[in-house]
Amino acid sequence: MKMNLKEAIVSRHSVRAFTGKPLEQDVATMLEERIETINKEANLHIQLVRNEPKAFKGGLAKYGKFANVNDYILMAGGKSSDLDERIGYYGEMIVLLAQTLGLNSCWVGLTYKKTEGAYVLNEGETIRACIAIGYGKEGGRTHKTKTAEEVSDVCEQSPSWYRKGVEAALLAPTAVNQQKFFFEYIPASEGGKAGVRATRRFSLVGFTKIDLGIAKCHFEIGAGKENFEWR
Repeated sequence: MKMNLKEAIVSRHSVRAFTGKPLEQDVATMLEERIETINKEANLHIQLVRNEPKAFKGGLAKYGKFANVNDYILMAGGKSSDLDERIGYYGEMIVLLAQTLGLNSCWVGLTYKKTEGAYVLNEGETIRACIAIGYGKEGGRTHKTKTAEEVSDVCEQSPSWYRKGVEAALLAPTAVNQQKFFFEYIPASEGGKAGVRATRRFSLVGFTKIDLGIAKCHFEIGAGKENFEWR
């Protein structure tokens, strides 16, 4: 039976070595349909690039320890102050969908080569990351995470949905596992919903805006979007 998104959050681990098996056509079609919907909704230019091994061959890919990456998702969009956060949020939606479809994946910020002719960029658009995707040789492994108290103001009085959101965010992939994000609970005003504020912390590594978007995607799924509003 197909897993749901909450199950995908738990089972997903970054995978860098793949079998090289081509994507099954029905799986590729579902990914492309979701990407098309997201591009319209979020004003992005995400693209599924298939049968293109050049991006993950050579020095950079070797440094990143990638193997047999023939398919990837190019994360691109028009330059704007919130582009990276949108890239992270919507890109992780695709990652979790891929997990439910039996695929493995890995977010990649630097260790890939931009290959002309494999994708299309419109004027003013930029590539911010890509996601290696395919059938992994293994399912990946769990990494050590921070505690809920280190990345949020969660306490004994916090609603259960808020704690579940934070726990889901702790399972979000971030650059070198840095987890430079923080969530704050904002009580509901009379007749309104509770709020949540998500912010990023300083990092010498960078990629904190993308990481924040990914973490917010996880939080929203774990907490239930119906329980709060982003502030």
